[in-house]
Amino acid sequence: MPRTSSSGDELRASVEARRDLGPEYEDSLVEGFLEKVDRELDRRVDDRIAARAREASPAVRPSVDAGQRLALAIVSLTLGVPGTIAVSYSGMGDALLGFVLTLMWVGIIGVNASFTLGRRRRG
Repeated sequence: MPRTSSSGDELRASVEARRDLGPEYEDSLVEGFLEKVDRELDRRVDDRIAARAREASPAVRPSVDAGQRLALAIVSLTLGVPGTIAVSYSGMGDALLGFVLTLMWVGIIGVNASFTLGRRRRG
């Protein structure tokens, strides 16, 4: 353990107190000094553990990708739902209506899937 000025001061104070009080108080003085050293060691270990924990798990910040995924989802629903309603009330025949709706939603799903898969490959 590298000596700090406070640990050196504590040691000097303990030695001086032993000189003043005599050898009958030596055990108490040594125990008191060792308790202070033990607390200092615990504090340093706790500081190191906390520092490593901060390095291992940096603060979580939303990524740009998360914002882009949210924007794409909002745009997809904003275009898809009104588009579905508009196509449904357009008066097309049932076969053509089903085909147009299927084509529209497959396109929306395809754009979202290709965006997600493209981001995973790059990341």
